[in-house]
Amino acid sequence: MATKFNPAEHDLKEQLVALNRVSKTVKGGRIARFAAIMVVGDGNGHVGVGLGKAAEVPEAIRKGIEDAKKNMITVSLKGSTIPHEVIGVYGAGKVLLKPAAPGTGIIAGGKVRAVLELVGISNIRAKCLRSNNPTNVVKATIAGLAQLRSAEEVAKIRDITVEQVKG
Repeated sequence: MATKFNPAEHDLKEQLVALNRVSKTVKGGRIARFAAIMVVGDGNGHVGVGLGKAAEVPEAIRKGIEDAKKNMITVSLKGSTIPHEVIGVYGAGKVLLKPAAPGTGIIAGGKVRAVLELVGISNIRAKCLRSNNPTNVVKATIAGLAQLRSAEEVAKIRDITVEQVKG
């Protein structure tokens, strides 16, 4: 995590996770606006999530993509899965992520699935434990992925060998 991730250097894929139409009532009537939750990732351990709000849908999506590129994280992977089980929490959203054997595929709901696919994980089991609000679920998934540490990273932090970490 020492080097800063530069989105311009990578081929990023974008995905719309949720589009919300909101309206405000004013003296002259209702004003409709849109909020778009976007996820961007390179399929190789880098992912970001962003929220864009605007009066038009394409503008909200563009703003969401820009925000997601600013909030990229690097995820520790172990082959096609994650190194260990983790629970990500954000607000009322709580997401359980479990590693799975090759051939399992992505067993997850739509919002979590979008994030996991763009990270590049192909074998994982996930479950939303509390809120199913798209914003909280996506951000809880990102929080869980950010907590992941490989055995090598843990060994380096603790100044011990990988064998000692594994026990």
